[in-house]
Amino acid sequence: MKTIPRRIVTGEREGKSYIAQDSIVANISEHYPNLIISDIWQTSQMPAQFREENPIENSAIPQVIKNGTYFRYVQIPPDKQLGVEAAIGKPHPLMHQTPSLDYIVILSGEIYLITDTEETMLQAGDIVIQRGTNHAWSNRSDQMCLQLAILIDAQ
Repeated sequence: MKTIPRRIVTGEREGKSYIAQDSIVANISEHYPNLIISDIWQTSQMPAQFREENPIENSAIPQVIKNGTYFRYVQIPPDKQLGVEAAIGKPHPLMHQTPSLDYIVILSGEIYLITDTEETMLQAGDIVIQRGTNHAWSNRSDQMCLQLAILIDAQ
């Protein structure tokens, strides 16, 4: 089941807080069958500024802006629905690396985090601190895995 997130953005006007936006996220893409990626918000400097958002071009591998942050909502289907197979002894075909410090929270389901040398199974409530290393995700269950990720430009 595909779930499209609702995004609420607050603002301030005349010294009072208010809800500036309340809508279903429109920035959604499927780079692989049933893999739902929605890039929710990004910033372009540190410290972050409370200004209007810049539109984000969804990509399979996020493009974190120099000195910026990136907030991503991801639904990862079972591998068999994704059409991806990892051959024994070969790197996972979705192995990738980003120049960012990523905070990833597994909200539902389960998924394997794969690195160059090992892997571990994650479940709802688990948190990954991804420090710019090569990695892939493999959903070997029969259920969708939902994760939230905050990526921060890093060196």
